[in-house]
Amino acid sequence: MDCTVRWHDGMSFIAKTGSGHMVPMDGSPAAGGHNLAPRPMELLLAGAGGCTSFDVIMILKKGRQEVTGCEVRISADRAESDPKVFTRINMHFVVSGRDLKPESVERAIKLSAEKYCSASIMLGKTAEMTHSWEIVGVNAPAAPA
Repeated sequence: MDCTVRWHDGMSFIAKTGSGHMVPMDGSPAAGGHNLAPRPMELLLAGAGGCTSFDVIMILKKGRQEVTGCEVRISADRAESDPKVFTRINMHFVVSGRDLKPESVERAIKLSAEKYCSASIMLGKTAEMTHSWEIVGVNAPAAPA
């Protein structure tokens, strides 16, 4: 896997991924940026969210669950001093579909968190990772309390 990050101006950068896609990044005005794009650390969380969502959808589909949507809301805390690594990350999944089995959703999230999602497993080396979930949609059973 390859990626090239090029400084644009101020504190903005353009990443070109190995698959040929361009991703802008920018810093806050306080750090010399223009607030025109996500911060690099925000993209790190977004990447982990995309990675785990990919896993959850694939696992549910393979389990013949009629999943129609998956959203993961990520909240994180960072260390106060440098390096300002993530210290706590919660991933809250909102999964929708028809007649989804709570045990299937819980299993998919657990498999992603413990076995498949390289990004979140890597972040878990410095951060306390927690996961929560709910099912919404047609005939949605209640999530565990």
